Amino acid sequence: MWNGVVLAESDDLVQVEGNYYFPSDSLNKSYFQSSDTHTTCPWKGLASYFTLQVAGKQNKDAAWYYPSPKEAAREITGRVAFWKGVEIVDA
Repeated sequence: MWNGVVLAESDDLVQVEGNYYFPSDSLNKSYFQSSDTHTTCPWKGLASYFTLQVAGKQNKDAAWYYPSPKEAAREITGRVAFWKGVEIVDA
């Protein structure tokens, strides 16, 4: 949840390094905008980001995913994680 809305909902979560990764198809995509931001993790690979847009408020790069994760992180393929004030409820 962020800014009073449910961004994603699923019982199928994968936890890696303390972050919960949600299946992409569980996202309420109307709140997600692609970002130009990218970072690299030595063992997961290249990350891409989404900016959240909810009720006129923006949370830049608050969600991330690995479009083609390295073999060591294959369990997060097709999944999205959150930070920057996004609350994971009942994880």
